[in-house]
Amino acid sequence: MDYGGSALFIGVGATLVMDLWTIARRRLFGTPLANYGLVGRWFAHMTLGRFRHEHIAAAPPMLGERVIGWTAHYLIGIVLAGLLLAICGVAWARQPTLAPALAFGIATVAAPFLLMQPGMGAGIAAGRMPQPNAARVQSLITHTVFGIGLYAAGLVLSFLSGE
Repeated sequence: MDYGGSALFIGVGATLVMDLWTIARRRLFGTPLANYGLVGRWFAHMTLGRFRHEHIAAAPPMLGERVIGWTAHYLIGIVLAGLLLAICGVAWARQPTLAPALAFGIATVAAPFLLMQPGMGAGIAAGRMPQPNAARVQSLITHTVFGIGLYAAGLVLSFLSGE
């Protein structure tokens, strides 16, 4: 499979693994599900020139914010998978290994810590949240699972491609 197709398959697969983990976490520990509607609200407000909010939940709702949020969630997963392939080479998708995928997945926690959480009003690395350390740990675990998902999706792609 080519670079774009591999990034698409691995990105969607890894994001799906992350979402399945989120569902399992809710059932096992009662942790609330991520609200991608608020992510969509944040992105939708960017079209109006507003990139930072005190509390994104208090910002005016935007038309289609849930669809925008879920679409952005999966597109981000695809872009991140593309970055992994750019770093490791497309050959990684033919013979995936855990270490690069796991390290990259963990590194992706920088995006919510430094971009999304501050932009949505939670502060750098959830510093303005009521329990910042708990939020940080959950983000780190979720992005570790994303890394495992990158590897798992790579394995599935390799198998389906007959590599």
